[in-house]
Amino acid sequence: MSKKIKYHLISLGCAKNKVDSESMVSILNHAGFIAVEKPAKADFIIVNTCGFIQDARQESLDTLKILAKKKKPGQLLIASGCLIERYRHKIIEEIPGIDGILGTRRWMDILQVVNEVRSGKNHSPHYHLPDAPSIGIDDQGIPRIAVQGKSAYIKIADGCRRTCAFCAIPLIKGPAVSRPTEDILRDARLLQELDTKEIILIAQDTTDYGSDLGITNGLARLLERLVIDVPSIPWIRILYTYPGYVTDQLIDVMAKNAQILPYLDIPLQHAHPAILKRMQRPHKMEEVYKTITKMRAAMPELAIRSTFIVGYPEETEEEFQTLIDFIQEIRFDHVGAFTYSFEKGTASERLGDPIPAEIKADRLNRLMSLQESVSLSINQGYIGKDLDILVEGSNQGISIGRSYRDSPEIDGLTFIEKELPIGEITRVQITGAMVHDLIGQVV
Repeated sequence: MSKKIKYHLISLGCAKNKVDSESMVSILNHAGFIAVEKPAKADFIIVNTCGFIQDARQESLDTLKILAKKKKPGQLLIASGCLIERYRHKIIEEIPGIDGILGTRRWMDILQVVNEVRSGKNHSPHYHLPDAPSIGIDDQGIPRIAVQGKSAYIKIADGCRRTCAFCAIPLIKGPAVSRPTEDILRDARLLQELDTKEIILIAQDTTDYGSDLGITNGLARLLERLVIDVPSIPWIRILYTYPGYVTDQLIDVMAKNAQILPYLDIPLQHAHPAILKRMQRPHKMEEVYKTITKMRAAMPELAIRSTFIVGYPEETEEEFQTLIDFIQEIRFDHVGAFTYSFEKGTASERLGDPIPAEIKADRLNRLMSLQESVSLSINQGYIGKDLDILVEGSNQGISIGRSYRDSPEIDGLTFIEKELPIGEITRVQITGAMVHDLIGQVV
């Protein structure tokens, strides 16, 4: 390539999308393209979109519209990702300035799409939307990781075989496709060579890892291999587990290995059995209580994060109150909550969206207000205790970082009254507590 062609990639949505974006970056860089920080300096721009819920879709559409409007002569705009996979030709109708279209199931074809668009041989826009029944596994040996400082995400699977009534992910991604264990271990060893301090395992459902490969208890077995293969990585974190699939073997592996953080993200979505049935989710709440009790007995320091939906179609005040009572009783360390987003094509479409927006907003506010009081109380319980903190920033006499209790971007921080080396894990005594964050000093 005689002239260095420059590109700018914007990644929207979740950490899983970030991994796809970083994998596309690896392919483009290997081909000789140069990444630049500012869109205005790029010969072509890629936007890896999110299509999960309305707010995320709108952010993706707004970003594409702005970039299409600001395009310089000769500059090219490529739209990829979940929004494109789901809405395909409709995106071009709404945003005519797009030059190339790439669905999320074939992200690994990014170089082919870029070359086709740049050649100008085909009429604009160039569509690359092959009829792929599932996420492609021909990743060209590219690491499926996204590095953020001394932390890194590893995608262990993609797609989903669950039938949650409200969720469009199976429509977008297709069925679950697990990566070969050896490929995941290869990525982990690479991260160990980079002196990574924290590996975060992600998938649409990490507890379903290996089911399509005929592996029973696949996540637990993967973790057993990881702690042997990457002994120098102190933290291994698990996100996005599914109710009913946190097995005894998984709990045992977590409890016995100090590398595996006593932290679990388990999106429960609701606590009333009737709502959960309408959501097509596991609805035996006695099993949820049993699992949480078992986890906390095995790991007394366990931090649990969960996610809930309020305002699901036909949710009554009584059903919502059941959710409130459940959150108050269980005392989660962290909670994410969202108002119901109506999604065409999902099983819940037939239910409509009957609950008024103001009622949804009120319930969301009440839930989060309760959780704030719970989170503050839990955080105050750490005052006087020592925690290991992964330092992620340092300036003007203050450092910030995270403990094992906090996943990047979604949970809290710890503020330390001293400038410390970034990327190191430091022992800190907690001296103060806020709703989401802690304050401490070096022990």
